[in-house]
Amino acid sequence: MEKEIFEAGQYYHVYNRGNNNENIFLEERNYQYFLEKIRKYILPIADIYAYCLLKNHFHIVLRIKDELPEKFKQKIHLPFSNLFNSYSKSINKMYGRNGSLFQEHLQRNKIENEKYLKQLIIYVHLNPVKHRFTYCFESYVHSSYRAYLSVKASSLDRNFILELFDDLENFKFCHDEKRIIYEGVLNDINIQDL
Repeated sequence: MEKEIFEAGQYYHVYNRGNNNENIFLEERNYQYFLEKIRKYILPIADIYAYCLLKNHFHIVLRIKDELPEKFKQKIHLPFSNLFNSYSKSINKMYGRNGSLFQEHLQRNKIENEKYLKQLIIYVHLNPVKHRFTYCFESYVHSSYRAYLSVKASSLDRNFILELFDDLENFKFCHDEKRIIYEGVLNDINIQDL
């Protein structure tokens, strides 16, 4: 399957996982280090709307900026490559490992409309519940959800997303509504497993 090509002004869901399903975040400080790399490499070319970092994979929802630095106009993929190469080299050096940390290539899907964008924001924030890392996505610390509830400065474009959901209360309501569906599915799975 051919990969989506990054284009200026377009929204994307980007994600990847550890090679052979290995963990890409080996200890707590790795999560913050990855976010620092995102700020360094991705924020100059994209607005970030949501993210979730799990032990063996991650999700990011973003929009490539309309105006890009000249050196990236024909090579929008380059900052992503730099991010993953830099992070992988650091992890390999820090933990005495060799080889690829991530699966082959960064996965990306273009987001074609606002309805899908809203669904993805919720999906990304509920990902820790989906993968059973927690049953309380609101308290999961390696997700952007809590940043939307905060008034602290953030690299996220919170205003755009909160306006997309109409306001903060509806943003929370839409997440809670979807969580109820997830909980029902998880309960059905547990019952069937007995």
